[in-house]
Amino acid sequence: MLMSQKTIEFSVEKGVATIRLCRPEIANTVSPASATDLLEATTACRANPEVRAVLLTGSGKFFSAGGDLKYFSTEGDELKLRKLVTDFHAALLHLATLKVPVVVAVNGIAAGGGMSLALTGDLVYAARSATFTAAYTAAGLSPDGSMTVLLSKLVGLRRAQELLLTNRRLSAEEALDWGLITGVVEADALAEHAEAVATRLANGPTQAYGRVRDLLRSSFSNTMEAQLDKELEGIVESLISVDGREGLRAFLGKRKPTFTGQ
Repeated sequence: MLMSQKTIEFSVEKGVATIRLCRPEIANTVSPASATDLLEATTACRANPEVRAVLLTGSGKFFSAGGDLKYFSTEGDELKLRKLVTDFHAALLHLATLKVPVVVAVNGIAAGGGMSLALTGDLVYAARSATFTAAYTAAGLSPDGSMTVLLSKLVGLRRAQELLLTNRRLSAEEALDWGLITGVVEADALAEHAEAVATRLANGPTQAYGRVRDLLRSSFSNTMEAQLDKELEGIVESLISVDGREGLRAFLGKRKPTFTGQ
């Protein structure tokens, strides 16, 4: 399946849904069209049972420079601006709440909303040449795209304050050291590495991965008692699932499991 749109490329192959931002001539910025296209792609991921992992990346020198500031500066219609951000946020929420893992390959500069988008992944790999900057206040703006939700959880309040107030630019190595990303890969090996990781996850215990995502997301708001109850339900569901039984048999039989996503 291949769906070519104006601003992204979307395909599903061997259980991996690939979303590629493809407006390199304008730094893969988020416009009304690209926000809508991204929402449609993430909706397709939610609706397609064949999708067992998602790979998100960009094209060109930028992963994404965030919002299309030229559009913002010339478009005074508040309703249109609200629609753009609402679509973008809905797409991000889809990525955050999918029942399958999300791998992000940051091929270049990630700024503003582009940095927010990169942080939504479970496993985030960056090219050694990639950089990260919040950038919002440099243009007199406050953050969107769940930046204020994710950033302080990943790096702590003090570092989040520094990044958001000073627009400090982090290299890929610094982003790794700060805990923003999972790993740094040479630029020419990034696409292959991220695809291999996504493919491996697509062949794994999909429902267990979904429970991991859900548990980690709720861990920041739940009490310990509530989280223990949630963990109880999750592991029991895993133990009686098809993949759970297969995983146990394979582990005890010292063989490689064959997971079906059930």
